[in-house]
Amino acid sequence: MSNQRLYVIAGEASGDLHGSNLAKALLAINPGLAIRGWGGDLMSDAGVDVVKHYRELAFMGFAEVIKHLPEILQNFKVCKKDILAFRPDAVILIDYPGFNIRMAKWLKNQGIKVIYYIAPQVWAWNASRVHTLKKVVDLMLVILPFEKEFFRKYEMEVQFVGHPLMEARDAFLKSIEMEIKDQVSEKKTIALLPGSRKQEIKTVLPLMLSVLGDFPAARFIIAGASAQSDELYDAIVTTTTGLSIADHPQIEFVKGRTYHLLAKADAALVTSGTATLETALFKVPQVVCYKGSYLSYQIAKRVIRVPYISLVNLIMNKPFICELIQEDLNPERIKIELNRLLDPTLRSYFEEEYSNLENLLKQEIPASQKAAAFILAALD
Repeated sequence: MSNQRLYVIAGEASGDLHGSNLAKALLAINPGLAIRGWGGDLMSDAGVDVVKHYRELAFMGFAEVIKHLPEILQNFKVCKKDILAFRPDAVILIDYPGFNIRMAKWLKNQGIKVIYYIAPQVWAWNASRVHTLKKVVDLMLVILPFEKEFFRKYEMEVQFVGHPLMEARDAFLKSIEMEIKDQVSEKKTIALLPGSRKQEIKTVLPLMLSVLGDFPAARFIIAGASAQSDELYDAIVTTTTGLSIADHPQIEFVKGRTYHLLAKADAALVTSGTATLETALFKVPQVVCYKGSYLSYQIAKRVIRVPYISLVNLIMNKPFICELIQEDLNPERIKIELNRLLDPTLRSYFEEEYSNLENLLKQEIPASQKAAAFILAALD
């Protein structure tokens, strides 16, 4: 057991978070386990030998992927070579479907066991890919309640482990105890979560900042992605407002402290993705903001088969959170929706709905621990 080897591939910030918690859970059960892979700083801190950082891998949208195709193809070659040299007992793929589904096909041909943790959202835009997954994935570990039934329909080996963000949030709240709650501010705090990829930050953050003048008594705190430079955010703020972050009376900037920010925020503007669910788990009223390139949006509009883009609305199966997409993401709409979020009479409504969401995701055993147990059992 102690000589077992696992290779993990995570290509985004959220994958790095979940990969780190999974690694901790795996090593808690089997301290002699060797784990190598692609990920980020959190995975490295958790004991994974990270050989390529996700900041070199994150490309957003169809057009951007095409533009970076030579680089992506080179990444496949490098990854395949490293896996063959490491000779793992299994490879764990974490989300990142554009890369990982293709990698799963190759792994299957090599006779290497494939475990997918955090399933590709094929139910959203390309259900036909389920047939590929069925052929190449030995075990699917899903984190959304409706996913187990979806994959079971295709007779796949699938287990629902609960959502790993629940344990990430719980661990954070336990670590700070009452530290945040004791910090009372007279000003309303608006959290700005513009995503982790450079393209989406450059597109969405200026629009989020466009309503500063409409809320002069509020402070706006930007949550920076660890993989992006501070200079990127400062350049955007300076271009948009005419002042640097340091000189602007309403704007603050934090990095690596998103949960601290959400724990004290009164409202949030959030780029679609995992951050929408994180915001919900901290019970912060939010508006989901998304705008991509014209080409990427036109393609996505034709292939996406779900009614919502936010995980919150998908899990709850209703339009609870306002989604401002593409042309709807404009200063006037942001102002209207942010005013609504700050209405004190709606606070209890948001808290009640968020509690309902949490009940849908709860599991007695934390997701990472359940996933680790399934993974190690699959190796025997």
